[in-house]
Amino acid sequence: MTLFASSDRTACLLAQVAVERSVDRYPDGLTYGVPAALADLRAGERVRVPLGRGDALTEGMVVRTLPADASGAPPAARLKFVESRVGGAPPMPSQLVELAQWISGYYVCPVGMTLASMTPGAVKRGVGSVTRTFIDLAPGWEDLLGAAGRVTAQQRRVTEALRDAAGAERPMDVRDLAARAELGTNEPIKRLVKAGVLREERRTSIEAEWRAERGGAGPAPELTAAQRTVVDAIGATLGGGFAQHLLFGVTGAGKTEVYMRLIAQTLAAGRTALVLVPEIALTPQTGGRLLARFPGERVAILHSGLTAAQRNQQWNLVADGKVRLVMGARSAVFAPIPDGQLGLVVVDEEHDQSYKQDQMPRYHGRDVAIRRAQLAQCPVVLGSATPSLESWFNATERKTSALHVLRERAPGLRLPHVEVVDFVEERRRFPDQRVHLLGPRLSGAVQETLDGGGQVLILLNRRGYANWIACADQRCGWIMRCDRCDAGMICHRLPAGGGAAGQYVRCHHCQGEQRLPRQCPKCARQVTVFGLGVQRVEEELARLHPSLVPGSTMLRIDADSMQDAADFHDALGKFGRGEVRLLVGTQMIAKGLDFPGVRLVGVVSADTALNLPDFRATERTFQLVSQVSGRCGRGADAGRAIVQTFQPEAPAIRLAAAHDYESFAREELAMRARFGLPPSTRMARVVVRDEGEERARELSEALARDLSAAANGAAGGGGVTVTGPMPCPIARIADRWRMQVEVVAPGPGPLGRFLTSARNAGILRPGETYAVDVDPVALM
Repeated sequence: MTLFASSDRTACLLAQVAVERSVDRYPDGLTYGVPAALADLRAGERVRVPLGRGDALTEGMVVRTLPADASGAPPAARLKFVESRVGGAPPMPSQLVELAQWISGYYVCPVGMTLASMTPGAVKRGVGSVTRTFIDLAPGWEDLLGAAGRVTAQQRRVTEALRDAAGAERPMDVRDLAARAELGTNEPIKRLVKAGVLREERRTSIEAEWRAERGGAGPAPELTAAQRTVVDAIGATLGGGFAQHLLFGVTGAGKTEVYMRLIAQTLAAGRTALVLVPEIALTPQTGGRLLARFPGERVAILHSGLTAAQRNQQWNLVADGKVRLVMGARSAVFAPIPDGQLGLVVVDEEHDQSYKQDQMPRYHGRDVAIRRAQLAQCPVVLGSATPSLESWFNATERKTSALHVLRERAPGLRLPHVEVVDFVEERRRFPDQRVHLLGPRLSGAVQETLDGGGQVLILLNRRGYANWIACADQRCGWIMRCDRCDAGMICHRLPAGGGAAGQYVRCHHCQGEQRLPRQCPKCARQVTVFGLGVQRVEEELARLHPSLVPGSTMLRIDADSMQDAADFHDALGKFGRGEVRLLVGTQMIAKGLDFPGVRLVGVVSADTALNLPDFRATERTFQLVSQVSGRCGRGADAGRAIVQTFQPEAPAIRLAAAHDYESFAREELAMRARFGLPPSTRMARVVVRDEGEERARELSEALARDLSAAANGAAGGGGVTVTGPMPCPIARIADRWRMQVEVVAPGPGPLGRFLTSARNAGILRPGETYAVDVDPVALM
């Protein structure tokens, strides 16, 4: 669209600008004139432009520039003009601008909002960065010191402090070195640096922190024959344009080492490698390994756990081309790597649903990474021990990915022995009627492992203390539910609390909280709490095993106990050093962690997600059980995993215990195809939200009618079917009623064309009322 206004200025260019507003009518952006003073303006730059009748100055990004006399250009006198550049953020590479346009189209989101979400707020604000200076002895320092002439006592204390320091302490922060050498000033250190006796290195604060934690790395291990085959096959595609690879390897098979070798080849070719992990939780170990393996390379770390200054600094290092190794969580896929530099994209744990963004734009990090590799014309490697069925289908049925398999663990490692325990039978062995979450077999194995000097991971993927709050009198029937959501309240226990005074209840959907009521509001009898929660597991472990002290030898890892990334990194550090004997937590401990001391993994309940009204429930259960079981057996011992369940014959649990992903995938894909579910088809879910239940129903019914008419219209829907409307499984969240309409198509092409057509016709209007989720990973 072209914007007009009276003006005497002359445009030397035209610029299509995506404004940072929910403007969805113009996917290519709004057209503005570019004054001569901004003649060098280019795509990817942030600008300030007048918008609307009041010409309110609004920030946006240039999508592309056109000649002033381009076909259809309006008279200059009626054209609105770009007012100015917006400082702070570096220009976005043109490949990222093109990627944003693809995301906007495929995931049904205004292009301006898409571009705005790709650049961190700290970068837009230009928050300052912090660097630290590190000092070490230079090669041949003794000879250089002798040739330097007169050496002061202060200078000698500096060299002796470095010489006597442990390997993990070097290089040393200049301030720490000055303190250790008892200096009142850094001048003696500066003189030694100038003389070449010492070498100086500047690092970001976050790199320094991780180097200190994970600096001790030995030489690269020898590749197995299977690893060598994979490295050779994928390596042959480096530099040869786009190629898509799926690396399927059992837990502990050495997928990370394959990544390392491919990264080394990419760096040797002068290109940049981008490594994605699903959560901040995996950045300490992965980042530490990269830093240790490539000590001569500067590694940029991008994730939401950084401070504002760190995010801005890391982002600018990448944009300036000063970093050739970039890693981070989902949003790192938008790292501003200069055009022509990206040589490899790695998506580790590609199956993880954390790659899916739950706010607009609702993109999937894995699929965006594939598209980014296509634009950069470089290979992308998707790795997992439990690949998503979409990726497996693409590799085995559609043949759009090359499949590479590592069936054996690395030398010296063995797959854990997995025992599936029928908890119905286990409960019969309890001597009393009180609630028990750990059966005799699991509890006994914990004590045996602790006595033998091993470490333990205990998983329950449910936060809080108990998930059921009700009147103790069953005849009353009162159950505590959230006032604002169609969901029950969850009981949480305060850190130092016991009894009702130390407990509170929280809704895990709207985050509303209140004290746990002492008595039933209906009949005034006592309130009871029961059910599962990771806090209750922690309490039971401490009661059964006195050597496990919460906060000391036992740590709980969940979203409530880990306030930020630093807490999680600190907990992993203590566990890695052996100070903590047992970690109990939610799915945060099930992903990618590698600690050789772990000899036992316990799954308190494998059924927590199995019966959810979501067709992906069995897939997620298989992945969770397989992944957490794979955390043990990383040392000399094979390790043992005990899985408690009420459904021991469920295929997801039985096949996960047998480490048989391929059989599970075959059975599950056949079932999905039989019912017309992804990945044999593609789906979009539209959730209609409104404060009034009847209004939400009316809007969803109108939407379903319009979409059905479009699917059955003269132009044809391309095999598209529309289902609904129907209430969402959780029908109300935060006082907003929710109805859903599902759109299913034979493939991504027909689905994308249909959604684009519906969007252009004004049927789909993404925003607060209509939430469009393409390729949803959860249907609750």
